[in-house]
Amino acid sequence: MDEPQVPDSPSEILVRDAPDRSRFEITVDGTVAGFSEYRSRPGRIVFTHTEVDEAYQGRGLASRLIRAALDRARRLNLVVTPLCPYVADFIRRHPDYLDLVDEAHRAQVSG
Repeated sequence: MDEPQVPDSPSEILVRDAPDRSRFEITVDGTVAGFSEYRSRPGRIVFTHTEVDEAYQGRGLASRLIRAALDRARRLNLVVTPLCPYVADFIRRHPDYLDLVDEAHRAQVSG
């Protein structure tokens, strides 16, 4: 008799700010799977680069990472400057974050 198949347990996915490295990180089961680098300025966060390790691509991790980072920016009342193309595109696809973007970049992001 075959043993029943037990589905893989769901991965633990966490997003955290790593200010000592100036980036938000997304981890899968404790392993850093991707990050979004930023520069902090008074009252502002400037997103400069986002990447997800090739082994973790296609799982929606970059979107989850950016959503968490933007939600934190909102909670802290930070203005967002999306120099990173992925962050700009994410905001373009999710206009509920457009109000966070600084005036100089809002027209570029609103598409």
